[in-house]
Amino acid sequence: MQLTGKQVAILATDGFEESELTKPKEALENAGAEVHIISPKSDTIKSWDQDDWGQEFTVDRSLNRARVADYDLLVLPGGQINPDKLRIEQEALDFIKHFHATGKPIGAICHAPWLLVETGIARDRKLTSFKSIQTDLKNAGANWVDRSVVVDDNLITSRNPDDLPDFNEKLIEALVKERIAV
Repeated sequence: MQLTGKQVAILATDGFEESELTKPKEALENAGAEVHIISPKSDTIKSWDQDDWGQEFTVDRSLNRARVADYDLLVLPGGQINPDKLRIEQEALDFIKHFHATGKPIGAICHAPWLLVETGIARDRKLTSFKSIQTDLKNAGANWVDRSVVVDDNLITSRNPDDLPDFNEKLIEALVKERIAV
């Protein structure tokens, strides 16, 4: 269990793409990390499963009780609805900005790089995303590339659920590197 002792925050709200939360969570837990679902909501959040509403998931910690200092990695799942809702939640944006300021790794997949745009983090960074928001990233000053996963310093971005194996691998690598650096 190479990630024992590491804690991961997955920030999401209703409308996250189900596999983009469940697959990274499973991969990180299988590697030994403790993973918490954090949300502006305090009870449950409902997923989007490809083309319709999916399952409900229990929120482990409400956003107003989450502390950046408690986590080693932040994962931002996509879907169209989830990041669009989160980018108008100032508390969510502040959490992401504070996390970024620590230099700890942040993973964002699919439409979640919208949150990197909204926080100003995308500027001058090499990123990927779901193809429909590439113009948004370019307009925000990012260098958008079409790859399954892109790592630029502490940012790990990916395009869509098909890229989850590569995305998950890079999330785990980032935590292993962080462990070695400590």
